[in-house]
Amino acid sequence: MYGISYGEAILRLFLALLFSGLIGLERESSRKFAGFRTHILVGIGSALMMIISAYGYADPTVVPRDPFRLAAQVVSGIGFLGAGTILHQGTNVRGLTTAASLWVVAAIGLATGAGMYVPAAFVSVLAFVTLTYIQRLEKAFLRKLYRYLIITTIDKPGQIGSIATILGEYKVNLYNVEVLNLEEEEVPERLITLKLEVDVPKYFNAAEMLRALSSLEGVKSTILE
Repeated sequence: MYGISYGEAILRLFLALLFSGLIGLERESSRKFAGFRTHILVGIGSALMMIISAYGYADPTVVPRDPFRLAAQVVSGIGFLGAGTILHQGTNVRGLTTAASLWVVAAIGLATGAGMYVPAAFVSVLAFVTLTYIQRLEKAFLRKLYRYLIITTIDKPGQIGSIATILGEYKVNLYNVEVLNLEEEEVPERLITLKLEVDVPKYFNAAEMLRALSSLEGVKSTILE
């Protein structure tokens, strides 16, 4: 490598691991599809790409360096990975925040690979605070709009999708699904209880929606808290 020692390169890769791991740890704790390991791989991979792009040529006077070209390809390529974290359920779209966090981690990796430690560290902290605490502020300010829907149903393929479709018909946004009593043993007509975190419209017919959910095959009870 020209213009950078191997020790400096290793330091940059290690810092990229720390910065991206901080964000990945939050995503992992939130049980997202792209978690701790995925974010670390994106971060250190982006950092390595920047190091190769900026310092990989033996003599820059013979082969002109253009570090921005490879960095631009990293930013474009991360879109394919981010797209894999986005799910469409009924009228709801989930995974956008995780896709955005992967994009930010790629930028952090590029900055770290370029030796811009302070901006990379600062953005890492900002991203972690945004993912961890901004959601709490959102729920604090909008707590009257967030409700919990408790549904007991027979565990069968496609049931959550059917529930999400009905919620979409009533303009109810589904934010999180938690299975409260999932048993490992496979038994016929196994019952599960779903706790759904939903964002309800200001005016909507809750009773009618609950009746529609109760009419689904396999649904035993519905409670809106």
